[in-house]
Amino acid sequence: MPDHFHWLIEQGDSSKLSITVSNVKSHASRKINRTLGRTGPIWQPGFYDRAIRRDEDIAAVARYIVANPLRAGLVDRIGDYPLWDAIWV
Repeated sequence: MPDHFHWLIEQGDSSKLSITVSNVKSHASRKINRTLGRTGPIWQPGFYDRAIRRDEDIAAVARYIVANPLRAGLVDRIGDYPLWDAIWV
């Protein structure tokens, strides 16, 4: 996705989610800025998270995430998006 990403992770200690997201955003910002030869912020502050309950179907959530580029009109088929793969699908 060109302006956001969905991420399905299993994290035992939910109190560390902010640290995990911060680390990913920091690493990605450095790499993106280095690639583009620029500096400055990449991400908006904060993030939106949603906990999946035990009775929810993880495969259905994963399919929703994987189909996001298709719904956004970026590809004609899910398999055409290079980052479509997920272990839960």
